[in-house]
Amino acid sequence: MNDDCERLPRERLEALQLKRLRATVGRLLEHVAPARERLHGAGVSAAHELRSLDDLRRLPVCAKADLREHYPLGLLAVPHERLVRVHASSGTGGKPTIVAYTRHDLDVWKTVMARGMAMAGVRAGMVVHNAYGYGLFTGGLGFRPQTRNGD
Repeated sequence: MNDDCERLPRERLEALQLKRLRATVGRLLEHVAPARERLHGAGVSAAHELRSLDDLRRLPVCAKADLREHYPLGLLAVPHERLVRVHASSGTGGKPTIVAYTRHDLDVWKTVMARGMAMAGVRAGMVVHNAYGYGLFTGGLGFRPQTRNGD
């Protein structure tokens, strides 16, 4: 991952975003049958068909109901062996919703959270009070410090 991507000129940033969007759509088409069906329904049968970021408008989204419908891990795009963390809700809306993460997912999350905190003015050596509630499903956990084993 390019840690300096927020400094890229607009056209290079958009090219990187389109490349990553195509990679994501390609994984969904190849590995996630429910997503493949929805993408086909939206007229997308191959990742290279996405010509610009404007094509985001025609892509289907995943809602919380989809996570429940394909409970527990029916929307995974990777083998179970690649999972390093799984978060689950209490299931107050029926079935619990489960979200699974690979090591790469956690690395991306860590980078995104660090960027967000830096934009808010947090700098090395500062003490930051994490007031996020852990009841926000996975939201508050992103601010949690890393443990010794890296997750």
